[in-house]
Amino acid sequence: MGAALCLLSAACFGAMAVFGKLAYHAGVSPTALLLVRFGLAAVLLGLVLLTRPARRRAAPGDDSGVRPATRRGRVVAVALGLGAIGYATQASLYFSALELMDASLLALILYTYPVLVTVAAVLLGRDRLSPRRGAALVAASGGTLLVLLGAGGAGFHPLGALLAFAAAVTYTVYILVSDTVVHRLAPVALSALVMTGAAGTLGARALVTGGADLSFGWRGWFWLAAIAVISTVVAMLAFFAGLKRTGPSTAAILSTFEPVVTAALATLTLGEALTPAQLAGGALVLASVAVLQLRPGGARARERASGRPVPARDGLTEPTPAAR
Repeated sequence: MGAALCLLSAACFGAMAVFGKLAYHAGVSPTALLLVRFGLAAVLLGLVLLTRPARRRAAPGDDSGVRPATRRGRVVAVALGLGAIGYATQASLYFSALELMDASLLALILYTYPVLVTVAAVLLGRDRLSPRRGAALVAASGGTLLVLLGAGGAGFHPLGALLAFAAAVTYTVYILVSDTVVHRLAPVALSALVMTGAAGTLGARALVTGGADLSFGWRGWFWLAAIAVISTVVAMLAFFAGLKRTGPSTAAILSTFEPVVTAALATLTLGEALTPAQLAGGALVLASVAVLQLRPGGARARERASGRPVPARDGLTEPTPAAR
């Protein structure tokens, strides 16, 4: 279930590039796109929390010796900071780099983050780099490289490359910090706080810089709605739910499915052709997903016999069938 949720999140995020391109063709500016995306997502998630109170609940944290009110306040502050600082910064860096360099090369630099997340998680002691996970990381990274290089284009710009790598580093920190609170807040509540924080930062920036032009037509609003609902609300909920079940490095590796989805959707909707290198890269990414799902037969047999979760070789605890 955790892997499926991460793949769903990657697919939804992967569609955002196509939605964004169609929104730009409809007259939407980058500033308006970001502001409406996060603002509308925050409103939608807030409505879910108001109408479905059960979605606010999460398992209690393990902060022994800390009063519940203090613990809740700390977690809420971290979640808001994830949006106000982490997500808003990452999105701004990404779209600033996009103005300076080719999109495929930008994505290639951005997708160094699964390696960064995995290395950082291992160094911090949160994950173990097992042979299975290492093989999946190599396959996913190689597949992503083939998918993006197969798109062609140069467009290298030193400042753009620096901004793109800064976006990758920012997203790495975002994932690692999210992993510290994802078990203490329900996915809907965490996503709502992140979106609210990001919308607040981008709204304040829009006010300082003269506001955002919202005079585009209904086509622009349609694609913005698609970005907010599919590529933000659904994508974020699935990502946090998947991160909670898989851990940061596995979630990052599975997220390399995103450029595969982007390339496929661009082929179907924008008339762009998939090259043999891109097809081979997509196969490698899918192979990494299969590798991550392989488990020793002995572990499965012990789980069936005991009815309890058995720790996997990579240090993660696999849920029982009933928990799934």
